[in-house]
Amino acid sequence: MVTFNRVILAGNLVRDPETRFLPSGDAVTSFSIAVNSKYKAKSSNEAREEVSFFDISVFGKTAENCAEYLSKGRPVLVEGRLRQRSWETDGVKRSKIEVVASNVQFLGSRGAAAESPAPSTTAPAPESQDDDIPF
Repeated sequence: MVTFNRVILAGNLVRDPETRFLPSGDAVTSFSIAVNSKYKAKSSNEAREEVSFFDISVFGKTAENCAEYLSKGRPVLVEGRLRQRSWETDGVKRSKIEVVASNVQFLGSRGAAAESPAPSTTAPAPESQDDDIPF
């Protein structure tokens, strides 16, 4: 059986990135993006728009670049894989699906106050940061 887990999203950051460091010293940066989808309603043929929000995690040098160059409102293109995380809080089981980015491309400009240009793409992240997924 062959499985495949790949996602490509383009959207705008809804908050500034947050960075933390693993015990190994590797950076992990998290941010969320909003992705707009336009469609026509079948019943009224009216144009509609919906917004979906996605949590993104990125590791290593790519994480450091994202933390340095990205901010709320900035457009990005994210390539990666989906990962489901589960935990329990006060006896209530919770889970969420997030994107683990392997590549983040910065779109648009950083603004007139930018001191140096942002790289157009970042280096790929490590293949896997999960101990339980062997690929």
